[in-house]
Amino acid sequence: MDYHAVKPLLLAAALLACSPLAQAASTLVYCSEASPAGFDPSQYTSGTDFDASAETVFNRLTQFKRGGTEVEPGLATHWDVSPDGLSYTFHLRPGVKFHTTDYFTPTRDFNADDVLFTFQRLLDKDMPFRKAYPSESPYFNDMDLNTTIKSVGKTDAQTVVFSLNHVDAAFIQNLAMSFASIQSAEYADQLLKQGKAEQINQKPIGTGPFVFKRYQKDSQIRYSANKAYWKPEDVKIDNLIFSINTDAAVRLQKLKTGECQVSGYPRPQDIEQMQNDPNLVVLHQAGFNLGFLAYNVTHPPLDQLKVRQALDMAIDKPALVKAVYQSAGQLAQNALPPAQWSYDPNIKDAPYNPDKARELLKEAGVKPGTEIKLWAMTVQRASNPNARMSAQMIQSDWAKVGIKADIVSYEWGEYIKRAKAGEHDVMIYGWTGDNGDPDNWLGVLYSCAAVKGSNYAKWCDPAYDQLIQKAKLSSDRNERISLYQQAQKILKQQVPITPIANSTVFQPMRKEVQDFKISPFGLTPFYGVSLSK
Repeated sequence: MDYHAVKPLLLAAALLACSPLAQAASTLVYCSEASPAGFDPSQYTSGTDFDASAETVFNRLTQFKRGGTEVEPGLATHWDVSPDGLSYTFHLRPGVKFHTTDYFTPTRDFNADDVLFTFQRLLDKDMPFRKAYPSESPYFNDMDLNTTIKSVGKTDAQTVVFSLNHVDAAFIQNLAMSFASIQSAEYADQLLKQGKAEQINQKPIGTGPFVFKRYQKDSQIRYSANKAYWKPEDVKIDNLIFSINTDAAVRLQKLKTGECQVSGYPRPQDIEQMQNDPNLVVLHQAGFNLGFLAYNVTHPPLDQLKVRQALDMAIDKPALVKAVYQSAGQLAQNALPPAQWSYDPNIKDAPYNPDKARELLKEAGVKPGTEIKLWAMTVQRASNPNARMSAQMIQSDWAKVGIKADIVSYEWGEYIKRAKAGEHDVMIYGWTGDNGDPDNWLGVLYSCAAVKGSNYAKWCDPAYDQLIQKAKLSSDRNERISLYQQAQKILKQQVPITPIANSTVFQPMRKEVQDFKISPFGLTPFYGVSLSK
């Protein structure tokens, strides 16, 4: 064979092999801790659900900068606020594509109609789509956005105007949160015509960096890269797989063997082993979170303040934090984490005192041997690495003061669903801030508006509510701090919760993972992340 004739062909083949198109597709596997309850971010409040939908499939009008709490443009390039703070005009990003899948092919780009559909669905219970698929938006309602937003309208295809009934100091931050993810009005219309409106929660369509492919409950979720993403520098892997493993030991083993490149929620006792593994990297930072107990104040005898005070002071919290959180947790005494502005450092716990607890229970007429259902999460969270162990230690502490705690657990989605319905007596729960504003804690978790949502204590105090509502209306941070600190004192006095711990967040991964940034909001984002060869 004539070498000179073959040489150009060899050269062409070599160039093709080096081209990006010829290189092997990159696949990142994330060992996640639980199955999502669904893929419609507006319906949920859990990081598990947001990771599987809002952080992959969707975008919002505004968004948080990677790894921080600062808001930047998302699907809106910029916005204008009226002098009275009651009107927000968003100018939409042109040329943004919705995902094309085997179940939907868009015929147009993202526009104002999609924003209108997304928010009108949250605001109007009588809109056709919501009637076809009745669904609540706990976060939207818990934050009072259903009463804050007066109307949403468009002036043209690229401009949307939100009119408010009153000032909301955190409105822009709120719209950057997962529940405000923008849906496709065209896709919703297709589902409505097909009589399949509920599929919006099973087969999502968004504009985000990853396209949903398929989901097998308790096994895996598969995504592919959105090659038409409006911010191409954020899409650096071709395939993303969530490998669902509820057992932390299994996640660790898969990470060590390279079956996954990133793993969620490591056990505190495994951190040192991970840090000593030359193939792993463990990022860490102070957590913006709180692990706590919520007392359902609508269930006797928990409707009595003396009973809640007794149960609170009967828990040996330092011992619990040492055993459960080990070196990854700090004792919490307040309903806010120390990193949240307006946190009041003067608020302190009632000291551990079983004798006083027994006296209070006797005064409240609670007989020794009284049974209480203590709910424990079955999944690890940033705010509590082992809820089962926490429950067992609390059970032991309460037994010493005559209370018999029966530990109850459910699968994660069922746990949240039943808790929202108020079936629990006392539940172990946790929270990681979502937008950097105090209302995301004091409003979402303890307000009267949130009683049917994330206020698992079902506690409604008019004096407290008045303070946090007034704080939301103010643009003066010093005034807001004063109001929120007054509210924190009422919360501590009334004991709807027992704060337990603020934990350090650890994020283990393989060393080939590049540019992963820990979210201060407890999420696991993969946009901008790549794998080295």
